[in-house]
Amino acid sequence: MSERHYDYCVIGGGIVGLASALELTEREPAARVVLLEKEADFGLHQTGHNSGVIHAGIYYQPGSLKARLCRDGAEATKRFCGENAIPFETCGKLLVATNRKELERMAALETRATDNDIDHEPVSASRLREIEPNIAGVGALLIRATGIVDYRRICLAMAERLRERGAALLLRTRATAIREEETRVVVGVDEADGFTAGRLIACAGLQSDRIARLAGLDVTHQIVPFRGEYYTLPPEKSGIVKHLIYPVPDPDLPFLGIHLTRMIDGRVTVGPNAVLGFAREGYAKGSVRPGDVAAMAGFKGFWSMARKNWRSGAAEFVNSASRRRYLEQCRKYCPSLTINDLGTPGAGIRAQAILADGTLVHDFLFLESERMLHVCNAPSPAATSAMPIASMIVDRLTAR
Repeated sequence: MSERHYDYCVIGGGIVGLASALELTEREPAARVVLLEKEADFGLHQTGHNSGVIHAGIYYQPGSLKARLCRDGAEATKRFCGENAIPFETCGKLLVATNRKELERMAALETRATDNDIDHEPVSASRLREIEPNIAGVGALLIRATGIVDYRRICLAMAERLRERGAALLLRTRATAIREEETRVVVGVDEADGFTAGRLIACAGLQSDRIARLAGLDVTHQIVPFRGEYYTLPPEKSGIVKHLIYPVPDPDLPFLGIHLTRMIDGRVTVGPNAVLGFAREGYAKGSVRPGDVAAMAGFKGFWSMARKNWRSGAAEFVNSASRRRYLEQCRKYCPSLTINDLGTPGAGIRAQAILADGTLVHDFLFLESERMLHVCNAPSPAATSAMPIASMIVDRLTAR
């Protein structure tokens, strides 16, 4: 067999791509696996810019695929960390209600936690003041199993395990051509000879629609970037909370709202918001990439989505432009914060798949052919659920 032929090719070195490659090597130890990552290291985009939360699955419909994947993924993530000496902490999360309407929504979440068999506890306003003196609310819901971790550390450990199993990991390697033939997939890469593979998995995140189109698939959706902007509190405020502090989410909005997040390195961040981005991989505030803007502007689904969500979108832009407005969102449940506490800014970018009619895709979206499977949308919390998602991906690929 040619040295340039592999049994499997995986495109994308984020946590879902790495977990998929790892799953392949576990099921078929003798298989030749190659993974392509266009960046200089692993997990540098969505994986490395997320909030580092190991989610418990409180938000998902009982019995749903998302609920099962999140629960199984949290267990698998903590087990993998234990096996690889990766620090993590099960610090718990408090969903804080600040008015009667949010209390009513919280009651529905408590029922959902029971149905999903998630360890939880209702917390009164007085009890909330005892356990979190800096947090104000009329009640809260404690989710004990929520944790924190550095997902890039998990990516690097996965990569090391893949190398030990003989997988070829090609950094700084971009797929420039993909052609499916009857017995193989031909992959071209920049500044190097291409290769062939028996089957291909693409987990390209922010570039997933473009990679699927490159492979000749019929792509009718588009990835639209949403920036999640946050601020890091100053070191003297690193003990401001013991738990993660989340607002009770508005069911009419697709994002969870601004929250206080303890990070595994000791920092505390406040955020993120969810504002339309003008660059798929531009993390600095004000980043614009003309090609990304042109792609959005030329997609009718974007304009349909914008018409449906213009009020919330405008509010997010105002909060993004004004630190004081951003601070108001935080002070709803943490009134002691001041404008000077909003320290170093940062941002992650969420790859949001949007259909041609403007519908936001909140579930998995796969495009498949005889020898390829493209993950075009892996819904939050994909990092927490990466390992069982990988198992599902490999099941789908090998069943064909």
